[in-house]
Amino acid sequence: MKRSIIAFLLLAVTVPTAADEPKSDRPATDSKAATSEAKFLTNLRQVTMGLPRAGEGYFSPDGKEIVYQAYPIGYPFYQIYVQNLDERVPRRVSPGRGRTTCSYFSPDGKQILFASAHTNPDLSYEERKARELAAAGGRRRYQWDFDKNMDIYVCQHDGTSLKQLTDAPGYDAEGSYSSDGKQIVFTSTRDGDPDLYIMDADGANVRQIVNVDGYDGGPFFSPDNKWVIFRSDRQKEHMLQVYAISVDGKTEVQLTTDLNTVNWAPYYHPSGKYIVWARADYSRGPQFANFDLYTMDLEQSGGTLKGGKPTRITFDKKADVLPVFSPDGRKLMWTSTRTSDGSSQLWIADWIRGAK
Repeated sequence: MKRSIIAFLLLAVTVPTAADEPKSDRPATDSKAATSEAKFLTNLRQVTMGLPRAGEGYFSPDGKEIVYQAYPIGYPFYQIYVQNLDERVPRRVSPGRGRTTCSYFSPDGKQILFASAHTNPDLSYEERKARELAAAGGRRRYQWDFDKNMDIYVCQHDGTSLKQLTDAPGYDAEGSYSSDGKQIVFTSTRDGDPDLYIMDADGANVRQIVNVDGYDGGPFFSPDNKWVIFRSDRQKEHMLQVYAISVDGKTEVQLTTDLNTVNWAPYYHPSGKYIVWARADYSRGPQFANFDLYTMDLEQSGGTLKGGKPTRITFDKKADVLPVFSPDGRKLMWTSTRTSDGSSQLWIADWIRGAK
């Protein structure tokens, strides 16, 4: 199975070429949006630059580094980079060829998890076609294809000792660790449909926890490792909603219900008391939709979860997606096109709610 997910949802982008220049870090946020965001965020700053596009970043366990995906200058597919937040110098840790995505630090900070299709036997052809599109000035909507050559890998912090963890036919990606580092939750199409699985950190003992028609993906463990938060379009194609499921797969809770909205990339605050995610309203059509960040308090009792009322925290006219908290809960990082040139880059702000 191969299906393009939410192809109409996000940003118009240009596949980068060698002529791409480093991007400006001047924010494009208007004063009204900045005033609204100041209730939740302070000290907003762009932390990636010098690469045509960057996004989907995650903090290291000590909060001093980030790992993310970015287009290298002159290459048409994302690669994985590690960057010290003080130095702001990206260092590639992925193989350097093929599509890569969904990076994540191990809880001890010694290893980096990511998905890669660098073993694709048709890679040279796909690289050539992507470069031809860029040379012709072609533009395409952001979309995510379930590349059948995508598998999950782990490497050392410096990019060495690459080890393949999955080898089942189909797409394996969107992986992240449990807080104790013993397990990995991920998305796979190995049964013909994108569903959720958990495996040991070495790739052994794979078990399925979600088996429902439609896309189920973007999973993350709760801080106490009792729940997995994820997104699914099982009710209406492309119209993703936020769900949580117990790690044994027995109890599932739907946390968002408005099928006129797309709810993407939920992530837990380290306190476990609430989540953050990106949401866009499509009730008037995709041309009017824009992604902003929201939070929702969670109440856990009687073996189940209950979500509170969504609270909007970003108000910019540009897209804000893929939010994550720092390990101490005091910073929020996300991908945004609020740059002066409209390129997607990573931004960090101090989170006023803090560690609570």
